[in-house]
Amino acid sequence: MTGREKIEAAMSAGGATEIPAVICYEGIYYRDRWKDVTKSPWQAAHSPVIEEQMSWRREAAAAVGHDWYQTAPCLSLEDRKHLRMDVHGDGVYRVDTRNGKAERIPEPQKGGWSGDGRPHSVHPAVEADTREQIDGLLLLPGEFDREKFRQDGRADLAGALLREFGQERCPISHVGSPLWKMYGIWGYEGMMMKVAADPELVEYAARRALEHARRAVKEAAAIGARCIWIEECLTDQISPASFAALNVPLVKELVSAIRREGMKSIYYYCGNPWDRWDAIEAVGADALALEESKKGFRIDMGEVVERSGGRYTVLGNLDAVGVLEKGSEEELRLEIDRQIRAGRRNGSRFIMSTGSPVTPDTPPERVRLYCDMVRELGSAHRC
Repeated sequence: MTGREKIEAAMSAGGATEIPAVICYEGIYYRDRWKDVTKSPWQAAHSPVIEEQMSWRREAAAAVGHDWYQTAPCLSLEDRKHLRMDVHGDGVYRVDTRNGKAERIPEPQKGGWSGDGRPHSVHPAVEADTREQIDGLLLLPGEFDREKFRQDGRADLAGALLREFGQERCPISHVGSPLWKMYGIWGYEGMMMKVAADPELVEYAARRALEHARRAVKEAAAIGARCIWIEECLTDQISPASFAALNVPLVKELVSAIRREGMKSIYYYCGNPWDRWDAIEAVGADALALEESKKGFRIDMGEVVERSGGRYTVLGNLDAVGVLEKGSEEELRLEIDRQIRAGRRNGSRFIMSTGSPVTPDTPPERVRLYCDMVRELGSAHRC
């Protein structure tokens, strides 16, 4: 079976005969290990040239070797005609020949946003306290015109990826949950305070964010994505009641929108799920992905499968630090074997995955070893 066939089988009611192997957030790993996964310069990730984008993605996919790849819309054909990358002594610039404007592209920081190692957080200059302010921050997207979108060339890179990778690997796209997107509006402290003190304003803003997510889903369908990864962060830090009232109805609508477009949904819930499991399941996603045990809570795949009972697909949560990066080969093999055996008890509705992004200190050879072990063990333990 190809990787795509394995994932599609795992996302079906019948389950997968051969277990697929994936890592989550491949883009983060490529950023952190850029020189190890491609010979292209780092600025190729921002290039308006389709073949330059294809070149580094081709090398990175071969270096990692997992069974899906992330796809997204690209710059329009008109923009690509007029943009070029210039390298100067003081940095890299993307120049627009229509107006001469030069945008400096900062070199990505290994490990994330912060170059000094300190925690990063959003701190808005002005706190949005009214619906009018929310309207200004979250303008509603216009009606999606699929044909115009494709004619504009926004699907060109995805189409090239689909032709080259689409038979072997499964194309996926990412969206954020409506409530998690509120972090970008208020920051951590503001989001938590608003949920507690002004839930009606939060719901209003989150519903506008849902419209952007719906638009992203339509774009993903137009470029050939087969699965949508719904990212959920920070919402384990609000009460179960607030989570059920403010977030679950909107994520349910998002899941329905994904299903209407003929794609599958994967709900990635970051944090401790155990005090709100019914609400998490109530969103109705086709698959559930969870973090590995950390941050003071424990998520054992055997217990997750027992809870699922084969009603939906489950993704593995291999410890990206303690096992993938730092564990011995035997420890890695044993944990993969243990999780696959649990996944088989879920009617083989199971995709082996890391529970969080692969760390910067994990070499590509180790990731390939992980994928090879999954393929070996995922074929051996058949139902």
